[in-house]
Parts: sequence; C-alpha cells; structure tokens
Amino acid sequence: MTDPASVDSGIDLAPHELRILVAVERERGFSAAAAALGLTQSAVSHSVRGSERKIGAVLFERGRTGARPTAAGERAVAHARRILRLLDTLVAEARGAAGGAVEGPLRIAAFRSVALHLLPPVLVRLRAAHPGIEPEVRVVREVGPGTAGEVAAGRADLAIATIGTSSPIPAGLVGGVLLEEPYSFVHPAGHPDPRSLPLVDWTEACTSYTRDWWAAQDWIPRASMRTEDDGAVLSMVSAGHGMAIMPALSLTGAPATVAITDLGPQRPTREVGYVTTPELARSLAVRALIRELRADRAPSGGPDPRG
Repeated sequence: MTDPASVDSGIDLAPHELRILVAVERERGFSAAAAALGLTQSAVSHSVRGSERKIGAVLFERGRTGARPTAAGERAVAHARRILRLLDTLVAEARGAAGGAVEGPLRIAAFRSVALHLLPPVLVRLRAAHPGIEPEVRVVREVGPGTAGEVAAGRADLAIATIGTSSPIPAGLVGGVLLEEPYSFVHPAGHPDPRSLPLVDWTEACTSYTRDWWAAQDWIPRASMRTEDDGAVLSMVSAGHGMAIMPALSLTGAPATVAITDLGPQRPTREVGYVTTPELARSLAVRALIRELRADRAPSGGPDPRG
C-alpha cells in the first residue's frame, strides 16, 4: 500500500493521466499502453506512479505478464472512463449548441435479442432526427454484471438491460422500464407431445426472474441441452431436438416450424429497461435515445413475437 504520508495534498488528475490509467487497464500492461498511446514506457510508468501517489492507493499489480488493476484500480479506471466521457460530451454539446445539433458517438450496450429486434428501428428514427449522432452498439452477454455493468465501468453511455426486483439498477446508476415481455412455451410445430421433449436452455435465460414459477412446474425437466444463446435454442427447437421456455423478444421472427404457446395468466415475465449514469442521463444524445426507446415501447403484454 502507498504510505499515506507520501500522498500529495492536491489530488487533481489531468485528463492525460486518466487516459493513461484507462489504457493500462485495457491493454493489461505498461508497454502495450505506451504503444497504443504513442508514448514511451517510462512516461506511462511515471504517470501511473504519479496518479497512485495523488490518490493514495496502488492501482495496478505489476508482474512479468503485465499489469492488472487492483480493486482500487478497477474503481479508479471506471471513474476515469466516465470522466473522460463527460469531457467528450462537454465538447460535443458545446460545439453543437450554436446550431442546436446533437452530435458525437453514443455508446450502447445491449444483449443479443435487444440488439437484433428492439434497437434497429429505434436507431433508424434516432439517426433520422439527429444525423450527427453516431451510435456504437456492443452486444454483451446478460450474465454477471451484464449490460448495466458496462455503464458502471464507463464502457457504455446507456445499456438495455433486464431489470426488476431480482436485478435492480446498480447503485449509482439510473434507469427505467421500457417493456415487460412474457415467457412462452416453445416447441416444434405439430409435435404430438411437446412436453415430453427434453428442455433446451441457455446461460442468459434469466431463470432468476422466473425461479418461483419454474419450481412449481413439475412438467419442466432439467435442461439436457445447453447452447450459447437464444438463437441457437430456437434453431434446436425448430429442428425438433427439444422444447424451451423463452421470452418474447427472443421469439421475434420465429420460423413456422416453431409453435409458441401462451403459458397462461400466471406466466413468468421479465422487465427490459435502460440504464445510464445520472450525468449522462442529462446529456442531449442519451435523452434523445431514451425518447426513441420509450416511443417504441410495446404494451405490457410485450412485443409481438411474430413481428
């Protein structure tokens, strides 16, 4: 640990110091960060040591294989990314103020079914209304920190995430519900006894949202097949290899070889919403995207899986 007596009384970090911290974390090494930034390794090392002295904490563990952030480093880098993003937003909004333009990159994190079926028409409208906005969409698995974690870490401006009582909006972030999508029983069309088929599941099935309902269904077996994503599940079901319980977005454009059966009034649902930072929630680009997302919001029953 850094000796508290050696901590600088002034802890102001310059933007270039923040960029170096972000680069070292991203590249997992001082040499690689130096190459990415066009600096010497000694300049990067000197800057990181200076930042550690100002903050009063060791930010990176140095080793033969490179540099890995400590717990303090993870926090510092996340804040650094968010601060740098606000500086970019400051410039973009100041430049666009004279003509009332909204411009610049807009980083969006979304899980697969949202990126495939919810975002495309939203982005069409967004770009038509604000040609200067440059959407950058990253597909992120909705497991662990998921898409909201990308916002918390400063890698995304807004995330489309599964939210609700089982998965609250992370502390320090803000957001809202866009739609509630129901789960349905999905099976090969025309099968005489689809409940006898093995269950096909995937990691992002979000069974934490449906655990109580799932536990009460004695007709649903343990998953005997697991795939990487919901698209693979749909393909397996379509080919007659099993049945599945899937949310509405994942069933958008499902082929005619798949039958979708409503699970009744007690069917499980999951809420899909947006998550951003309190600061970026007030930025023009994020506000414009939220307006378009809300305009595209489906009724409480969820989107039409055949749409």
